[in-house]
Amino acid sequence: QVQLVESGGGLVQAGGSLRLSCEVSGSIFRLDDLGWYRQAPGQQRELVAGITGGGRTNYASSVKGRFTISLDNAESTVYLQMNSLKPEDTAVYYCNLRRSPTVEATYTYWGQGTQVTVSS
Repeated sequence: QVQLVESGGGLVQAGGSLRLSCEVSGSIFRLDDLGWYRQAPGQQRELVAGITGGGRTNYASSVKGRFTISLDNAESTVYLQMNSLKPEDTAVYYCNLRRSPTVEATYTYWGQGTQVTVSS
């Protein structure tokens, strides 16, 4: 069973920065898909940024240029560097891993979530 443990959330003023970390139990494989999602009260969970085990990244348009996702394979940790934070970035942020050990099977794992609050 894969476990994801997030850390790094908190309260920050608008314009500030935070770095979220997600430690994955065991190794990260090249074909894994990892991502950071967020969910604000009353809203659906949305993808913020994604990265493959091979390092290919993608971002939501709302965070492009402000957030950076990165991967440390040696530490099995995914980071989300968030700069120029805005009040609308306030949400619970979740780490996600999708792994397909075979063509027929895909497993999805979630972390417990970490609160990010941006004050105006």
